[in-house]
Amino acid sequence: MSLFESVDIENYAEVLLWALGETRAEPLKKRDVVLIRYDIPGLALAEAVYARLMDAHLYPVPVAMPTPQMEMERYLNSSYGQLLFQPPGVPEMYRQAAGVINILAPEMLTHLSTVDPRTIAEARRADAANRRILERRKNAGSLGWTTCIYPTEALAVASGMTLEEYAYALQRACWLNMPSPLREWKRIQREVNEICAWLDSLDVRSLRVESEDVDLIVPVGDNRRFVGVSGTNIPGYEIYFAPDARGVSGTYYADQPTLRYGHLVMGVALDFSDGIAARTEAARGQIFLQNQLYSDAGARRVGEFSLTDKRFSRVDKFMAHTLLDENFGGEHGNCHIALGGSVLESFTVPTEMLTPELEYEFGLNSSDMHWDLVNTQPKRVTARLGSGEPRLIYENGSFRL
Repeated sequence: MSLFESVDIENYAEVLLWALGETRAEPLKKRDVVLIRYDIPGLALAEAVYARLMDAHLYPVPVAMPTPQMEMERYLNSSYGQLLFQPPGVPEMYRQAAGVINILAPEMLTHLSTVDPRTIAEARRADAANRRILERRKNAGSLGWTTCIYPTEALAVASGMTLEEYAYALQRACWLNMPSPLREWKRIQREVNEICAWLDSLDVRSLRVESEDVDLIVPVGDNRRFVGVSGTNIPGYEIYFAPDARGVSGTYYADQPTLRYGHLVMGVALDFSDGIAARTEAARGQIFLQNQLYSDAGARRVGEFSLTDKRFSRVDKFMAHTLLDENFGGEHGNCHIALGGSVLESFTVPTEMLTPELEYEFGLNSSDMHWDLVNTQPKRVTARLGSGEPRLIYENGSFRL
């Protein structure tokens, strides 16, 4: 039995196709190939997306993602060759696809907690060439990309809700309980884009974020723009950019729990100096945190800074998945940093021209990791403008136009 009414699933599929189109430089055209990557519990939504793609005369390619049992077999019961094996045809499929819709519906959240994170990192490195194909095409606008969540018992239990409560919270978060969810998303996009345009017009050189446990300076860097409601995630209300990773300094605290590779990490405190997280602590998951931060050369630098305005977000409780939790609105909104790779969609220069040397010159961070850490405390964010004057841009969970 589906957790959503059929009309909700149809609306969800409609919003996802709209979101996919928003991430492309050109509209999808007939006979374009669109991959549907889905977890088995999200089959009902995958089927609705498949039907809509067929109606649009596109070529849907459904790809079921590995189950928890399959992942355990790969990481705990494989030879080194099996761990690194890449299925034939994947690069060709990625090069031909015009879009990818990811439907995340995890059956388990902690099954990888017994796996050595270095084993997972080794498998990710083996897949790096395929991911680079996707990233290059996404950044060039030739590949659309959107990701969503479908409710499962594992997510509900981890967030302290019943499955029905979780499904309703997700329905609200995606505006699916409105008469026309797509109309709501287009409205939110217009209003968020107005804020992004306002921020771009201010010539912001850096941000200072202050809360009870945060006092952080985040340089914006050259050739940057503020991005919001790009379609990459549904829901996705946040306004974000890739900072100059070399100049981040001060203290940051993530009061919201985070799950990564089956490990629950809580109370992350970071001290940044010259862009590097020089001191790191966690109330829970300290050893895992330390191992992640030394996984590669860029893992201790910041690749993204984000603010969410509570007026747009309907996420008001912990949802046990970063895609939802990074959009937390609640009473005070949120900010988050992502340790690791920079979000290149905020970079105004064509990304195909980037070399490792140019990435460093522009303060962009290169890392195989991208780990969002969220702070939901009441906060003030003050911009230092190009003129040198300060400007309060965010307070009590809202932007101050």
